[in-house]
Amino acid sequence: MALLPVFAACSSSRALRPAAAPAPDASMPSSASRRPIGPTPAHVGPLDARVADDDLDALWERQLMVPVEGIPRGALKDNFTAKRTAGIHGALDILAPRTTAVVAADDLVIGRLFSGPVGGIVIYASDPEQRFVYYYAHLERYRKGLAVGDRVAKGSVIGYVGTTGNAPPDTPHLHFQVMKRAVGRAWWDGPAINPFSFFALDALRP
Repeated sequence: MALLPVFAACSSSRALRPAAAPAPDASMPSSASRRPIGPTPAHVGPLDARVADDDLDALWERQLMVPVEGIPRGALKDNFTAKRTAGIHGALDILAPRTTAVVAADDLVIGRLFSGPVGGIVIYASDPEQRFVYYYAHLERYRKGLAVGDRVAKGSVIGYVGTTGNAPPDTPHLHFQVMKRAVGRAWWDGPAINPFSFFALDALRP
């Protein structure tokens, strides 16, 4: 099947370890226990211990948009935990025809633009509060004029689906990853969060 080589080609960023579920507070009745706003760790796959419940709540409040135009939420496949040599995939692969518009899943600040042998043409961007990092890989090209430092509204086109990097040349797709922003110079290398359950909006074609 066409999907198999895509999942084998995309590399994982790191091996993630599951976070332990927090113990209930015995001093409070169960009805008063804290309930996450959005999806809980049980619903989003393995999490790095550095990702807290508060991070998941904050990501849910961002109301992410599916980052490929014309792909409804119901068509997405959760391949976040697909096995890789170094651990798990740690991202979603979203298949779409070549040059399909890739859009901002959130209000973004563009942080890095470059091309490499693995991700190909990529974008790293942060939310305005700089709590999360969004990674877009295997792009065919950027939107004309896109530059580091640009502020981009959710739903705006930022690039186009392609097969650059180590993507199979006959299977265009977007490799989309969400990370908690890391502290320090390598801000783009924080722990990954499975975005599958956090999409609230579809990017409809105009």
